[in-house]
Amino acid sequence: MSKYPPLIWFDGKLLPWEEANVHVLTHTLHYGLGVFEGIRAYKCNDGSTAVFKLDAHIKRLFESAHIAGIKVPFTREEIREAVLLLLRENKLEEAYIRPLVFIGNGSMGVHPKDNPIRVAIAAWSWGAYLGDDGVTKGIRTKVSSYTRMHVNSFMTKAKICGNYVNSVFAKVEATSMGYDEALMLDNEGYLAEGSGENIFKIKTGSVKTPPLTSILEGITRNCVIEIAAKQGIKVVEQRFTRDELYTADELFLTGTAAEITPVREVDNRMVGNGTPGEITRRLQSVFFDIIRGKDKSYTDWLTFI
Repeated sequence: MSKYPPLIWFDGKLLPWEEANVHVLTHTLHYGLGVFEGIRAYKCNDGSTAVFKLDAHIKRLFESAHIAGIKVPFTREEIREAVLLLLRENKLEEAYIRPLVFIGNGSMGVHPKDNPIRVAIAAWSWGAYLGDDGVTKGIRTKVSSYTRMHVNSFMTKAKICGNYVNSVFAKVEATSMGYDEALMLDNEGYLAEGSGENIFKIKTGSVKTPPLTSILEGITRNCVIEIAAKQGIKVVEQRFTRDELYTADELFLTGTAAEITPVREVDNRMVGNGTPGEITRRLQSVFFDIIRGKDKSYTDWLTFI
């Protein structure tokens, strides 16, 4: 029996997982032009299930498609309802949700011409992306030899499938050398992001995160900035260099998959005292209360199913 839930939403219908297939000549499979999102649903403290920042993720999915020149053949509301339907029908209390908009088979060659646009949404159980120990104790990272894509080479504000080859190279390189994650510099040598996360640096109480120059505008990143402000912690969007990481008091990564994951080491150099710092733990605590529905002041960030 498959470890995955039984159903996938595909082009407007719920299909058995094993029947949600595409042709080998699917255009996106060959050329990488498609867009996707990563969304999480959590079981709340009261036993209910809620999707975190669902509308923001759907908005970004459609904006990514617009940047990529892809017209999604469903409305935002239809995709929203499809996500909720999929969770209900699969009886998932917690899930990682993956909507994917891609170009189907038809014409081959770089130009997709009038190939059909297809939409699939899958959901499955997925724990801590960088491991439970990573969330509680912190992870080891390496500054990658691969540079984050330049804005004139790729559309860095969109979650385009092919863009993530850059991330795959960086992640595989880092993990093959015994690290948990890669940190990537932009083409000018400043910190950009992880292979799939945004990064925050803390030094003497000052919190910095790279500006949106060449990075994806993370939804969790924006949430952390808002949470920090309400906690009286100012976050400055400012460039910083690799050596600034080495002398940071605290570092952490954010993302839908990674949530808030502390970094305890960069390039074999201990960050702070090698354990998650006070500000990181404080932001983590508030964040996890929010996603579990415990903090009622943020219920508008949750969509209950």
